[in-house]
Amino acid sequence: MGVPNMLLANFLLGVAGGIQYRKLVKACKDPRKSSEKTLRAILEYAKDTTYGKEHRFAEILEAEDGDELYRLYKEHVKRNDYENFRPYVEWCKRGQENILFPGKPLIYATTSGSTAEPKWIPITPTYLKNVYGAMTKVWLFNFIKNKPKVFSGKILSIVGKVVEGYAPDGTVYGSVSGVTQRDCPGFVKALYSNPQCVYSIADYNARYYVLMRMGIEQDVTLIVTANPSTIVEMQNNVNEYYDEYVKDIEAGTLSKKVNIAPEIRKELEACLKPNPQRAAELRALKEKYGRVLPKHYWPNMQILNTWKCGNTRVFLDKFKDSFPETMLHQEFGYFSSECRFGLVLDDTLNTVLFPHYHFYEFVLEEDLEKEYPRFYQLHELEKGKRYCPFVTTFAGLYRYDMHDIVEVGDNFQNTPTVHMIQKVNGIVTMTGEKLYERQFIKAVRTAEKETGLDTKFFIGFANMDKIAYDFFYEFQDPEVSQEQAEKFTEAVDAALKEYNMEYKAKRESLRIKDATTYRLIKDSFETFKAQCIAEGARDGQFKLMLLLQDEKRHKKFLDLVRK
Repeated sequence: MGVPNMLLANFLLGVAGGIQYRKLVKACKDPRKSSEKTLRAILEYAKDTTYGKEHRFAEILEAEDGDELYRLYKEHVKRNDYENFRPYVEWCKRGQENILFPGKPLIYATTSGSTAEPKWIPITPTYLKNVYGAMTKVWLFNFIKNKPKVFSGKILSIVGKVVEGYAPDGTVYGSVSGVTQRDCPGFVKALYSNPQCVYSIADYNARYYVLMRMGIEQDVTLIVTANPSTIVEMQNNVNEYYDEYVKDIEAGTLSKKVNIAPEIRKELEACLKPNPQRAAELRALKEKYGRVLPKHYWPNMQILNTWKCGNTRVFLDKFKDSFPETMLHQEFGYFSSECRFGLVLDDTLNTVLFPHYHFYEFVLEEDLEKEYPRFYQLHELEKGKRYCPFVTTFAGLYRYDMHDIVEVGDNFQNTPTVHMIQKVNGIVTMTGEKLYERQFIKAVRTAEKETGLDTKFFIGFANMDKIAYDFFYEFQDPEVSQEQAEKFTEAVDAALKEYNMEYKAKRESLRIKDATTYRLIKDSFETFKAQCIAEGARDGQFKLMLLLQDEKRHKKFLDLVRK
């Protein structure tokens, strides 16, 4: 891109983002006041909708102060999960207006739900422009604050398809991040390393081939992809197809071996031209290093932006030391289809919340099973404690249960920050043991240290037929025997007894039987993910808990066991 274009991008993004950043700072100085103002604004916005009338938003707005406003809001609007909103969303999908918010959705974001039916999350024009858009400006501005040269090269950003389908009334459902990228200013769009049609490539392996064939030709300085497993798969693609990339780059072609629809291939090939100089550089890198890593082909990388919290940490060790030492690996932040909660602004894991755009509530982790738990507002959170967040948005969600556990970190200004720990349903209980996913991950790490066996991937399932756990491992050393793997499970079991007293009691009383050990085939996770994508899961949103009670996924992993 060069210095002149970087300076232009820094100036334009700095101006737009700086304005929004200052608004954030101001709002976070008094989170109580900002929260009250936001709740009033959301209720005012939606008071004449079907939902607003049913839940007396106009009456709530008559409150004279913040305390009364919140009391009335809790009185008239109960805590909700998606199933409470599904009937309203179905009306929206059939074309009815003013149901959860004024007018109709601009787009729906779809994501997996607690039932067999996916969740359709409506995104309003107000939310996309005034909330999502403003937060994106802060996001880009913050990249520059942390690494001024971040836009000196290209951006490799993994997003979903803009259009995946249509609701009955013709409204699009697809990727909000894809829409944001599609509609970004021209000077930002010019920074991306590939055209957006790449994300419409149906073949999973082919999509990664094109992303990396185009990316590796260029000087990429920023990678944005929520899921760190994507980074692992990108490098796996490099390991397999590096020489093919080099041939393509030299000739300005796109390998015919790659399965790409003709219309997409035509659009991609129009972007390509011979680049023998870069091909020679890449050949020299392989000759020098053997296995070529991002720090070799992207030495000027400034920021890698992925999730680092919760169970995604499992994947971070897989690309440890693969990137330049001077690069900032920044946490993507607490983020979901339902709500862009906030942004991470530094090199910690803590997400700065936006009290001027969302109204947040929280329930202590230990109170979640209470019929009437106490709800805490943002300004009442205590550092180090864990809560389940509930959110009210300008997109028709009211007191919506995120089913997540977050931990409170340091304040930004006077507003608490949070970081993701795990999903609430990352808790498995067959007979009262309440085994947490994070306990299972910790037990596997302990077993690795005790046995000297390193895992490439692992996952555990509750087997209700046996009232026992099934533990699946793919070891770094493919020669690990079944006997060694079973010894590894014994170490995991011992650690779980140490970390969870209820698990220990249930094991010792034989209410939970001995775990069964399975060794997985090579690249088991990658194979599983590819299957899910082929069945319709969206790459950018793909999430996999590592401790589950899920018969469908359990069966898929049984099919990946070494014979």
